[in-house]
Amino acid sequence: MLPSPRHALLLGCLLLSLSLESCLQDHGRGDFASVSKQYEVEEIGRLDRQRVAESSGLEIASPEGDLWTHADGGNTARLYKVTRQGDLLQTLDLAPLQNIDWEDLAQDEERRLYLGDFGNNQNKRRNLCIYRLSGPTLQQVDTLHFHYADQHAFPPRKPRRNFDCEAFYYYQDSLYLFTKNRGEGHWLKQYVLPARPGHHTARLVDSLQLPTWVTSADISPDGKRVALLGYEQVYLFERLPGRRLFDGLKSRLDIPDSGQMEALVFVTNQDLIFSNEKGKLFLATYTP
Repeated sequence: MLPSPRHALLLGCLLLSLSLESCLQDHGRGDFASVSKQYEVEEIGRLDRQRVAESSGLEIASPEGDLWTHADGGNTARLYKVTRQGDLLQTLDLAPLQNIDWEDLAQDEERRLYLGDFGNNQNKRRNLCIYRLSGPTLQQVDTLHFHYADQHAFPPRKPRRNFDCEAFYYYQDSLYLFTKNRGEGHWLKQYVLPARPGHHTARLVDSLQLPTWVTSADISPDGKRVALLGYEQVYLFERLPGRRLFDGLKSRLDIPDSGQMEALVFVTNQDLIFSNEKGKLFLATYTP
């Protein structure tokens, strides 16, 4: 017996509701396997907080393994070159740039640095940008201005405030940004925009429920895995050709007692250095 049009409509609505619920629960994207036993984590250094205000982003500075870092919003517009042990080697003054809310660093194949001024705690900024630093002294500055394709209110209502950002990486002429959700749920959103100066729209390309705020991101030198830094955890994603990032195999490295983590960078295809808000530097070494 065929259902009446009314029953067919009700059945269709029920199926649609179940489908939406399944999407919101993020079924089918896979769980995070623990890899904590495959890594050794050790504290390797500490920044001098009198000379380096904070470490909000990290990037490779030299073949010897030195690092670039910078302070968070409201601090001076400077980059700091430090050793892995935290010793200050160089201070690069980027004035007249203003540190509205610098959050993370990325780097391209030409060793140009990208400095993300996209911290947006109140979700109301209309001047989000990324600085590209190039030249022998990194003082040639070009600016990438951008806005989010799906943000229409500044700020949105509180449940929809998912336009803060503290994490990004560069890959094949594009920049990939990850939001810090200050609204409802635990939705992490991934956006992409061209890695060239100009005015751009950040396009939403993926999303995932993650029970933490993401404060930094990086991609391995071989481009095969992405690391996202959360609270006392690093989330690792294996990239699959032609697939969305969050479709790949996922793993989790627990880093207990590390405090509020702020920045991370790959130093090999598996090993990572990360820093916390107190200036401590940690090395996670892969030991299969």
